[in-house]
Amino acid sequence: MTPTSQLSELAAEWRDARLLYPLYAALAREFVIDLPSHADLEAGVDAPPQESIEQARQLFSDLDARIQVHQLRQFLQTTTISSDEALRTLLLHHLHRQEQTDSDRDKIDFLLVQFFSHCSPSRLEDADVDMAYVAQTLEAVLGPVDLNVPEWLNPLDEVIQTANGCRNLNQLLTSRILEKGRKLKTSCGKKYFLPAAMVAFTRFSFLMRRIFFRLMHQDLNAILDGLRELENRGVETLDCRRAQFSAEEPIARLRMICQSWKVMFHAEYSSGQPVSMLVDLRAVVEAALAKNAKNAKAAATAKPDATKARAQAAGANSDVPDFEVASSSPDWSGPDADNNKAK
Repeated sequence: MTPTSQLSELAAEWRDARLLYPLYAALAREFVIDLPSHADLEAGVDAPPQESIEQARQLFSDLDARIQVHQLRQFLQTTTISSDEALRTLLLHHLHRQEQTDSDRDKIDFLLVQFFSHCSPSRLEDADVDMAYVAQTLEAVLGPVDLNVPEWLNPLDEVIQTANGCRNLNQLLTSRILEKGRKLKTSCGKKYFLPAAMVAFTRFSFLMRRIFFRLMHQDLNAILDGLRELENRGVETLDCRRAQFSAEEPIARLRMICQSWKVMFHAEYSSGQPVSMLVDLRAVVEAALAKNAKNAKAAATAKPDATKARAQAAGANSDVPDFEVASSSPDWSGPDADNNKAK
């Protein structure tokens, strides 16, 4: 490498460092990670000495080892300071690391999907997300990609097809479809970093994320509709211990929690505790609706029977002939459902 080319590379590295430093500083503040001071980065020096560039390189390397993928995911999906250029630079920073660990793979996998999402139109149809389109979008970070996908990646399409057939989050999670995709990703080892493999996994994760969000919104809407119906029937609290809430959880509070979940679940699909709580809460609401409807039906059936019994008893003591119709016959149509609200 000539001195000129070396200086050019150092200048490019410093430009990237200046772009990344605000992201790392904000991330460190959010997760209370100790960030060593770097005077030239903090001052925004245009042309620092080589020693300063090497110190910045070590600073980012140390931070990368301490930042977990879930922290990176949460930060990038909630921050407002991440531009497309900064996201691209962060992704290239991880792709160019000399030694790629499992943690690096997980970060790159997330960053690829995040970058693809940023670069894709919001109304992109699932059918248009083929390998060629994904490879073209990722060319800015991966370069031209040979689309001869290895056979060992074929199961990814089978997983996507199975996931598309799920009707709710519970079915998606209990079928362990997500785990199948993750297992294939982790079992491929260093082959993950083949450009064609990274394109295939980006497409897979993007489509799976869409499926997750679609089912999540369906579950939330089903819960909110159920809570509204229960309120209309006079129910004020639910026993939500199954979903890790109280035995008498106010419906108004449950509605607020569901609204907050719509924001909180703006993240990569997961089978963690919050998602399990969502699944269990839908089961609680559906069980409450079924029980309430059953009780209302039983009450509606019992009242006409009691009225009929009283009328028959009264008739037994009267002199009205059997073929005559009593002037005050019982109401056989049953009570209005609103009179039998469950408490």
